[in-house]
Amino acid sequence: MLLIPCPYCGERPELEFRCGGEAHIARAADPSAVDDGAWSEFLFSRGNPKGLYAERWNHAHGCQRWFNAIRDTASDRFVESYKMGEKRPLPGGE
Repeated sequence: MLLIPCPYCGERPELEFRCGGEAHIARAADPSAVDDGAWSEFLFSRGNPKGLYAERWNHAHGCQRWFNAIRDTASDRFVESYKMGEKRPLPGGE
């Protein structure tokens, strides 16, 4: 079973969590000024890289808090997790 590191509760089984998609997506300051094509791109297009990827996670069956995590999509290994609002850590802790 995959263990996911919640920054509030520690490592817990994957069954307790729900993925919320890509992290650090900036919404337009004035959404009504954005054309349909750009709005569609914002809503539906996300990166899907092989390697390190920042995601939002919810500890749905635990503390119920949202947090961000860096996950390696090639190995499904969680590299690091951090609280919402905190700056994204640099890969390798640099």
